[in-house]
Amino acid sequence: MGAYEKAFRQSIEDPEVFWGQAAQAIDWDRRWDKVLDDSNAPFYRWFSGGMLNTCHNALDRHVAGGRAKQAALIYDSPVTGVKQVFSYEQLLELTAKCAGALVRLGLAKGDTAIIYMPMAPQAVVAMLACARIGAAHSVVFGGFAAKELAVRIDDAKPKVVISASCGIEINRVIEYKPLLDKAIDMAVHKPESCLILQRPQATAALTAGRDHDWDQALATADPAPCVSVAATDPLYILYTSGTTGSPKGIVRDNGGHAVALAWTMKNIYGLEPGEVFWAASDVGWVVGHSYIVYAPLIHGCTSVLYEGKPVGTPDAGAFWRVIAEHGVKALFTAPTAFRAIKREDPEGHLFKAHDLGRFQTLFLAGERTDPDTLHWAGQLLQRPVVDHWWQTETGWAIAANCVGLEMLPIKPGSPTKAAPGWDVRILREDGSEAAPLEAGVVVVRLPLPPGSLPTLWNAPERFRETYLTAFPGYYFTGDEGYVDDDGYLFIMGRVDDVINVAGHRLSTGAMEEVVAQHPDVAECAVIGAADSFKGQLPVAMVVLKAGAKTAPEQIKDDLVRMVREQIGPVASFKEAVVVARLPKTRSGKILRGVMRKIADGRAATPPSTIEDPAALDEIGAALRSIGYGQAQGA
Repeated sequence: MGAYEKAFRQSIEDPEVFWGQAAQAIDWDRRWDKVLDDSNAPFYRWFSGGMLNTCHNALDRHVAGGRAKQAALIYDSPVTGVKQVFSYEQLLELTAKCAGALVRLGLAKGDTAIIYMPMAPQAVVAMLACARIGAAHSVVFGGFAAKELAVRIDDAKPKVVISASCGIEINRVIEYKPLLDKAIDMAVHKPESCLILQRPQATAALTAGRDHDWDQALATADPAPCVSVAATDPLYILYTSGTTGSPKGIVRDNGGHAVALAWTMKNIYGLEPGEVFWAASDVGWVVGHSYIVYAPLIHGCTSVLYEGKPVGTPDAGAFWRVIAEHGVKALFTAPTAFRAIKREDPEGHLFKAHDLGRFQTLFLAGERTDPDTLHWAGQLLQRPVVDHWWQTETGWAIAANCVGLEMLPIKPGSPTKAAPGWDVRILREDGSEAAPLEAGVVVVRLPLPPGSLPTLWNAPERFRETYLTAFPGYYFTGDEGYVDDDGYLFIMGRVDDVINVAGHRLSTGAMEEVVAQHPDVAECAVIGAADSFKGQLPVAMVVLKAGAKTAPEQIKDDLVRMVREQIGPVASFKEAVVVARLPKTRSGKILRGVMRKIADGRAATPPSTIEDPAALDEIGAALRSIGYGQAQGA
């Protein structure tokens, strides 16, 4: 039995022993009474009775244990031209001062704070400072519209909001303070105080009596000590979109979160303390929470905080520069980032200018990694490219190739096997278990492992209804997929991305894999558009590689032929249209659901997370050019 199989089997058959051993990597103020508390199932809790502090585990213990001078955080900001390195000692000093400033503003254990910040090191400090004093933080992606911020203020009811004067994109400055002021005006709940970081690119007007300058507040603050909290107390709330339009507040606890993330750094990502890890994401998303801030620091690694883009800051060689310059061992980013790099530099010329001698593994997640992107990255890097799959709700990977445990063979299109702790099953609609290679709904048998959501913020019944009622005894992931004969998991997309063509259930993800094989296609999305005869028909929107010279009509003909050959005539794939770009969220997810509504002529409200709403107008025009997107009844 290999190391992976042994760990997986123990985690499922004896989770209390498995996670109890993993918890030895964390400093506890009080040992837990019970590893797994099932007294209120299906609301399971981990390490009940235990007391600890997450900030202590991320900073103080490393300073005391000999890592005071080691780099904890490397801030690399091509949009401002600033690079800074913070040792564990320096990051602890800043965090303790920030915590002291927050205490002076009245923030205390059990309170909440909203953090509305750009990708500046102060955002990391603010998160850790809240954890230090036992206050739950809720990071809202910087630059969110005022209405969306107001909704989160009303739900989280923060005593303090921590923000900045501005964020910086490739070629523009986004002033945050007017958005924050408007959000507070709109919100029913009014925070008592705001702590504002003034960035040199824009100066914010402060509201007397409510707003406080970050630099001044920290300069006069007394460092605050760590406050011990229950393992089951909330560390943070992270809002994710709900199907009803109202955001869901994903709760993350302190104990299970620290244990699980510490375990993943070594066993999934293969990192040892002192090595450099880079999650090219944003602190506003779950990847930023887990793998820019908490996991690397809890494990004693050096984390890279990058304020830039994969292309355009200044070019498609930006990622290679950061990896080479800072000695990154492993990079975690979204497939979208690599598709962007591939589109701008398909031959990888910019890659050759950098020495990536210390770089070992590329991890991709955020949406399904198409085999074409995986092959391209692997051939360019000559290193393992590891797809893995997880969700905001889960906090860490449900399925992964656990590099630190045992590297399994890579299968393009698969995030490999369920990670230890995750009892993944494929169910038919009637709840029976699907056979190997049979597509079904992907679920996880309860209890979920440590680090996953125990509930929703102030909404336990919504938690039950959203995740636990579709298949009693299981967590409903909302994804469709299958397991092959080797136990490898394949995620084909959201359940509502499965289209019904003349009674045949077909995966748009499978069609995307075929479309992506075309040598001129850089990126693609396949959606199901309503059809009066067959119910739905697939439509592909494709972005071409830079310099592609094939005529759009020829590309369409090629794609129709390829899908017919690889999936079959049953797919009824007949339409493909070339577009300049695909509409995405700021975290890189393609807005397939919104595009489907546009194709059907239905009202499509773009989510607050959309990167550029103008992209939807371009999609609408492209769809109308092939006969879709007309208003219903027109």
